[in-house]
Amino acid sequence: MQLVHEQPDFAYFLRAADGRSALVNDRRLLASFIVAPDTLVEDWPVVDAARLAPDDLAPLLALQPELILLGTGDTQVFPSPETQAACLSRGIGLEAMASAAAARTYDVLASEGRRVVAGFVIG
Repeated sequence: MQLVHEQPDFAYFLRAADGRSALVNDRRLLASFIVAPDTLVEDWPVVDAARLAPDDLAPLLALQPELILLGTGDTQVFPSPETQAACLSRGIGLEAMASAAAARTYDVLASEGRRVVAGFVIG
């Protein structure tokens, strides 16, 4: 049996994520960040998903997603209704989930060619 390591068709993929770090491609990130298939924004200044404000979404929205995934750490944390409304009023979905699940979901959606942007809160 021949095993071939297949590279994804996009620049940034997630190998792992939790509430303390994430592995993007071969780089370990220790601070909150934003990732899209063609963009990596390091040092996103968010440390608490529960306190995520609508203005904190600006760098994610600037990437023109159809869906935003929010990795909230070891457990699922929902952002405020105002933050959710900031996405929904633009016709953009916002899904909050534990970071490990968000990483898996991001990779699947990115591999399908979807315009997904993910923000991971590491604090």
